[in-house]
Amino acid sequence: MTEQQLKRTPLYEAHIAAGAKMIDFGGWEMPVQYKGILEEHRAVRTAAGLFDVSHMGEIEIKGPTALQTVQHLITNDAAKLATGQVIYSPMCYPHGGVVDDLLVYKRAEDHYYIVVNASNTDKDLEWMQENSLLETTVVNQSAATAQLALQGPKALPVLQRLTGVRLELGYYRFTRGKVAGVDCLISRTGYTGEVGFELYCAPELVRRLWDTILAEGHQGEEVMPIGLGARDTLRFEAGMPLYGHELGENINPLEAGLGSFVKPDKDEFIGKSALVLARAMGLKRKLVGIEMVERGIPRGGYVLAMAGKDIGFVTSGTFSPSLGKNLGLGFVPVEMSREGTELQVIIRGKAVKAVVVSTPFYKKDLKGGKSND
Repeated sequence: MTEQQLKRTPLYEAHIAAGAKMIDFGGWEMPVQYKGILEEHRAVRTAAGLFDVSHMGEIEIKGPTALQTVQHLITNDAAKLATGQVIYSPMCYPHGGVVDDLLVYKRAEDHYYIVVNASNTDKDLEWMQENSLLETTVVNQSAATAQLALQGPKALPVLQRLTGVRLELGYYRFTRGKVAGVDCLISRTGYTGEVGFELYCAPELVRRLWDTILAEGHQGEEVMPIGLGARDTLRFEAGMPLYGHELGENINPLEAGLGSFVKPDKDEFIGKSALVLARAMGLKRKLVGIEMVERGIPRGGYVLAMAGKDIGFVTSGTFSPSLGKNLGLGFVPVEMSREGTELQVIIRGKAVKAVVVSTPFYKKDLKGGKSND
């Protein structure tokens, strides 16, 4: 895809003005960094960072059978959702592999809002439309929606100064209100492992919102713009899966450690039979954390080995800015997944020592308790 064909968010000019390095990300021209990934990563962990995530997809599901459609599509249980609540869920194929992982917002009775990964939007939309019930409408609202994420320990005080809405929301709750004069859906969610919010608004108003939040945060050096590079290292440390790496068509959510988001006790959903069978028969492989003992970074796609035999592969890996270690995630046979198990990462043909460790690598108590089980 050429540069001219890449899609751009409404904040493209703001990124260029801020000196962002732009890359092709799933067909979108997006900022990978502004001042540097390490500095941006640390800013989110210690203060706050503002992300443009307007490339994400938003799909609306409405109608008398909307709940039944959502229940049929996802592995988690949307029936327990109250209006103003969100759940995380995989969406699976009949064989148990993952179509995508997504967030489900209950806007009102018979009205749900699904947030999907940017590169999967068209595929997800087609899948949802093909598998929806009669009297349900499934509409792509992505072009009519812009999204920002404000994440970090100072996110709440900065955002609170810009709105009259009380922001003491529980984790995975949302509300509506004006932020900097812009009508927003304000969601207590994020992809960094930090306290934070995701803000949805009209595309023509998002530049005002972006500029105002940065200006407000700049006064006390509380907020800086963050690119996709730090977004990836932040989600990685927090043990949050990335589609195409920890999840995919040939990876089921049980293997990926997402069994708590698979609810076999609810009515039939796509992939239920395969997942129930997989759980009953016992998993053959498991996603684990990997810490390097010797020098090297376990990059995605590298082979994992033990005693000279290939046993699995790395899904994601990087230097952890928060922990100062070279870490990875990868799949290994269940019998080799115990914490402390020694293995090797094959880096440029050389077997480099590593050890299985617990995940998430970075964990913070996100106030409001778990509401996405």
